[in-house]
Amino acid sequence: MFKLLKQMDKLENYVCQLLLCLFVVLLFAQVIFRVFFSYGIPWSEELSRFAFVWFVFLGASYAARLSAHNRVTFHLRMMPYKMRNAVELLGDIFWIAFNTLMTLKSIEVIDSMMEFTYFSPALDWSMAYLYMIFPISFTLTSLRIIQVNYLKLVCGVKFDDVDEPNLEENVMSTPASKE
Repeated sequence: MFKLLKQMDKLENYVCQLLLCLFVVLLFAQVIFRVFFSYGIPWSEELSRFAFVWFVFLGASYAARLSAHNRVTFHLRMMPYKMRNAVELLGDIFWIAFNTLMTLKSIEVIDSMMEFTYFSPALDWSMAYLYMIFPISFTLTSLRIIQVNYLKLVCGVKFDDVDEPNLEENVMSTPASKE
């Protein structure tokens, strides 16, 4: 099971890196073409926007895996460790409930878009397929929240503070993630 999760970690990481590179290169090329050749590439802006949206939502899932989402932690740091974990777990339960609702509602929207097809202007792609990132990312984020809570509460893994440097290296080298 841990090998599958580690492979998911790598896949999410690489896909996020690929999407980031894609939209940066596309935007850079668009600027170069407009400034030096007075020509805009119509599809590049649209594709870079789609890549950015996918990057953000997959990145949210990956950040959940690293336990690196923004949280107000000032009050939590004053609590005893077990109470802090209980409060964070309660917050994560609400987060999972929200993600579940968003997954269900986004599937409804996608079903509607399949019935009444809407295409992107420049690329002429069905927007229903592009909107698939919403149920994918909200489901992945929920799985990652469960994974982090399992590692934290059952396996005893302590996650580093998100403000510390080398966060990814520290989290990824936990004993539970090596199994």
